[in-house]
Parts: sequence; structure tokens; C-alpha cells
Amino acid sequence: MDEAAADRSLFRDESPSSSIRYARQIRFAPVGEAGQTSLASSRAAVAGMGALGCVIASHLVRSGVGEVVLIDRDIVEWSNLQRQMLYSERDAALGTPKAAAAAARLREANSSVRVFPAIADLTPGSAESLLAGADIIVDGTDNFSARYLINDYAVKHGIPWVYGGAVASGGMTMTVIPGETPCYRCLYPAPPAGGIADTCETAGVLSPLVDIVGSLQAMEAIKWLTGNRQAMSGSLLQLDVWRNSWMQVSAGNARREDCPCCGQGRFAFLEEPQQESSAVMCGRSTVQVTPSRPLGLDLSRLASRLESSGRAELGPYSLRYRSESGLTVIIFPDGRALVQGTQDPIKAKGLYTDILGD
Repeated sequence: MDEAAADRSLFRDESPSSSIRYARQIRFAPVGEAGQTSLASSRAAVAGMGALGCVIASHLVRSGVGEVVLIDRDIVEWSNLQRQMLYSERDAALGTPKAAAAAARLREANSSVRVFPAIADLTPGSAESLLAGADIIVDGTDNFSARYLINDYAVKHGIPWVYGGAVASGGMTMTVIPGETPCYRCLYPAPPAGGIADTCETAGVLSPLVDIVGSLQAMEAIKWLTGNRQAMSGSLLQLDVWRNSWMQVSAGNARREDCPCCGQGRFAFLEEPQQESSAVMCGRSTVQVTPSRPLGLDLSRLASRLESSGRAELGPYSLRYRSESGLTVIIFPDGRALVQGTQDPIKAKGLYTDILGD
């Protein structure tokens, strides 16, 4: 039997039943058959498919959560491969969108789970559609604005979310249950001023740290979705894998009546007016330009218009254009673009306008 035929023979039978696939999980008494059934009927949203998101999504899909939404705006870069476990060198060479690459890997791991990749930026304008129907939201983002936005959405709709952060050798995680626990703004009323907080670019990050924090976040989500809510952490957990420290900070009394979000019902980060924006991406010379509203571009038509330059390349998810100035622009159907080779938002927006017009 040749190798191809041998491979095909592995799939002659139907996929194994849930009782076989999830046998070890079901044997854990707090999960059991009832918990596994609950997982299968649940929907989880993973916001951000970087290092944390890869760990979180892998655990949720392999555990049998029925539907998992993967939200990410970025493409795979070579520097991601040190810690972002779902991606390959091929993904980095092709610049595959993270959400698409992750979905492909996870479908191979568990075809019974419905995995929905969303190649999009989580913004006030997109949050309602991207997060709709989620039973829980798990944070895999790398920026404060996204976390405050998730917090607003979760509190407004009464959906739990699991915060997580990892930089250098230290990480933290906390579960927010609207109406029961403090929300993110109770603990951190406003985002830190720019340049103050460490990032992966300024301080680096260790791969094992990401695995630990992401696994803790996924475990909190699994507890919630299997109905084991009494087992969930009520604390802000801080850890440092280099210094071998692990500290739980009680957050039970941190809920604030004067909190603008959960106390007063004002959702400033969710209700920000939409306008064209640009942001330098963490860790490299890339600026993201986001239009004020999704554009619904016909990338094939745009590629035809640019083909006379000889520098346009149409892919399955995006259009890549190499400008005469040496910058590369990756354009997505929603009108969002990544301008590579600069950290100057003005230069990036100027090139974006040259390509798409005002």
C-alpha cells in the first residue's frame, strides 16, 4: 500500500464518538457527560490570535467547545514563531492572516468543532457583530484599547470574559463576571499613558509564560461553559516564571459603585465615534490603517487596476502591493491595510490614500 492510500485508509471510518474523543475529560467528575454536552452547545470568542490566543483556542477546540470564533487583524510574521504555536514557517513566508492559519490547524485537530475565522480588527464598529452570540469571551489581545472595548461589550451584554496578559517573564489573568465581580475598569479605571507600560517589543516575552497564562484562561472558560462556576477564580492572579512567584490578589471588594462601566452603565470605549485611524503594530515597523467603516473591497478589481505597476499580488485573503518607496501594503476586503516598512502613521496613511483614494 502506498503512503497516500495508507493515509486515506485512516479516514474510512467516521470520526470517533464524543465518548471516545473526550474520554479523559469526561472521566473528570466535575465535567462528566453533562459538562461535555454543555461544551458542545457553547460558543466562545477568542479576541486576538497571537501567543495567548493560540494557546486558548487550541484548548477550547480540543476540549470540544461547539463553536469557536477566532478574531485577529494581523498576519503571521517570522518573529511570531517563537511562541505562537499554531503557525508554521510557510504561514510566515506567505503572510497568512493569523485567524485563517489558526482555523486551518484547529479544524485538522477537531473537525467536529465549528471554527469561524474573522480576519478583522476589533473596534467599536465591529464588536457587536464579531462578538455576537458568544457565551464567553477570552482575551488574547496585546493592547489596552481592545481590553477596555471587550470589557464594555461584556458588561453591556452580561457576558463573562477572561482577561490575560503576558510580557517578559510576568503574566496575569482575571475573570470578569458582569454583576458579580469587579470589571476591568474597576481595577484599572483608565488606560496607561503611552510609553509607560512594558510591551513584548520593549521587554520581550518568554514562550512558557504564554502557555501558562493562556492555559489558565482557557480553564476558566471551560469551567464556565461546563457549569462549574463555583470553581472559578475570584482573584487577580499574578505570576512570574523567571522568579518562580505566584500570587493571588483578592478582587472581591474591588467592585466600585462609581465605576463608569459596571457602576454607571456608560460604555465609552464601545461607543467611540468611528473615524479613519492608524496604529503602529506592536513589535515591528508596521502601521495599520483602518477606514471609518468597512469598505467591502473587490480585491480582484483593485489588483487589475494596480497590475500595470507590476507590483500587485492577489492572494486568497488579501492584496499585497509594493510601492516605489519600498513600503509594502497588505489590503484586506474590509478596507483595512497593513503598511510594512514604516512606523510613521502619516506616511502610511498617505500611501493608503494614494492606492484607494480619499
